[in-house]
Amino acid sequence: MSKVVKRKLKIEGMHCTSCAMNIDFDLEDLDGVKVAKTNYAKQESEIEYDEEKVKKDKIIETVKKTGYVAQFID
Repeated sequence: MSKVVKRKLKIEGMHCTSCAMNIDFDLEDLDGVKVAKTNYAKQESEIEYDEEKVKKDKIIETVKKTGYVAQFID
């Protein structure tokens, strides 16, 4: 049984809307991430993901590999 949740991430290091799009593409490539909507102006990303398929650490690691710093806002 899947457990889809919606959470926000604070993103540091974005310089433009292309940065936000790159983060979205990389997050949505993760198995279990349904939707990623990154807002450059707010420096945040809102994601919907299945907690059974992808863990928070993997999400943070993916953003880091893209070149940015992220932390969950909880």
